[in-house]
Amino acid sequence: MNRSKGQPSHRAITGSDFLQLDVREAPAGGRSAWLAERLRGAIADGRLAVGSRLPATRTLAAELGVSRGVVTEAYQRLVEDGHVAGRGRGGTVVVAVPVTPSPALVPTPADVVFEPRPDVFDRLRAAPARIDLTPGVPDLAAFPRGAWLRAERAVLGGLSAPDFGYGDPRGAPPFRLAVANWLARNRGIRVDADDVVVVSGVAQALGLLATVFRAHGVGEVAVEDPGSLGARQHLQHSGLTTPPVPVDENGVRVDALASPAVLLTPAHQFPTGVVLGGERRRELMRWAGEGGLIVEDDYDAEHRYDRPPVPALRSMLPERTCYAGSISKLLAPALRIGWLLVPGRYRRDLVDAKRYADLGNAVLPQLVLGHLMGSGELERHLRLLRRRHRTRRDAMIGAVNRHLPSARVHGAAAGLHLMVTFDSPVSDVDLAAEALARGVKVQPLSWHRQRPGPPGLVLGYGARSAGEIEDGIAVIGELVRGTRT
Repeated sequence: MNRSKGQPSHRAITGSDFLQLDVREAPAGGRSAWLAERLRGAIADGRLAVGSRLPATRTLAAELGVSRGVVTEAYQRLVEDGHVAGRGRGGTVVVAVPVTPSPALVPTPADVVFEPRPDVFDRLRAAPARIDLTPGVPDLAAFPRGAWLRAERAVLGGLSAPDFGYGDPRGAPPFRLAVANWLARNRGIRVDADDVVVVSGVAQALGLLATVFRAHGVGEVAVEDPGSLGARQHLQHSGLTTPPVPVDENGVRVDALASPAVLLTPAHQFPTGVVLGGERRRELMRWAGEGGLIVEDDYDAEHRYDRPPVPALRSMLPERTCYAGSISKLLAPALRIGWLLVPGRYRRDLVDAKRYADLGNAVLPQLVLGHLMGSGELERHLRLLRRRHRTRRDAMIGAVNRHLPSARVHGAAAGLHLMVTFDSPVSDVDLAAEALARGVKVQPLSWHRQRPGPPGLVLGYGARSAGEIEDGIAVIGELVRGTRT
């Protein structure tokens, strides 16, 4: 009997065994958005773990009984959100870490997580959140894994057996040369490779500088106010006092400097985002010429959107400036690679401090990163990040305007974060704690102050999608409105 005619098919064309998807649940005209949301949910709750490969678009479309374009568009939305990444023949792979809320941390008491103790950043990083708006984090999903692996293979192929031994405590010579060339191209700093000391990020740079400064009779380093709580903690832990110096719309108040040294973020002040103005730079040069010492933390100067680059202070005052930079805001903090330049009179002591700290950074990651710098891959990655971060910056500004209309936005022209301040007498610590209880992670501005000032929040946008930014700011808006009723 011929069953090919006149018989209804019993094969389900509206569902899939993959995540038990049923396309009949999708709203008319919204199948791609529906599918993307289902996949996001599966990533968030761990059903799709990091490294999981999604079905081929053609396969999943056939199982769901939809056009291939529906699945392709859904996958593209996940790529743009940073949840998945294309791997060529390896398919589409999950790269976002699942969110695993802990009931013990919801709600989180403000006096536990948000008390600025030495471990406050560790505790906040460990606290789960649906939307993480922590400042200073780039788009980690955009890490150039393919380029990194190619560079690794190229580096390993050229190494001899002795290259796997202990290295120079100053850092691998090829990497120090790559850093010198990078700084010349991107920050206008002319320096020899022998002047570069490789460190484990700016955090270690501050600790090593504190050791050197104390040996030279410097026990006090002024810090910007508001300014980075983390930097202040590192200096204080290393035995230095950190008197505050006020910051206004033109940067640090040089006329208020009374310490022998000062830590500055002149290209994009943290957290206000202001640029050290021309007149202030001239005042600072006069102050340094009279014996002052500058520590320049150039923490995210490459991320700029609406203004031309700002010269590094080190390019103008090489013998009065200790310059620190890192790869954390360009690639990933997990690499723990940075660099430090100091005036000649401190170099020997700095190398000694680095040697006795750890004998030098791991060599292989330095060589791989140096290969990326020399090949142009890092510049290409930076151009990609600028486009993506600018889109997310714009999304955050729009969300703040919609949900926090009375807040003032600061520092939008560059960087990876915005600072918002409020006129109302809200407690920003309580606001940040309540936001965390609602699944949104932010930092209160008061953490980064030593003197009284307006309340506010420091909001990172680099690592989150436009939709997540919108949802996170909406939660904060609800909380702020609730404090006024």
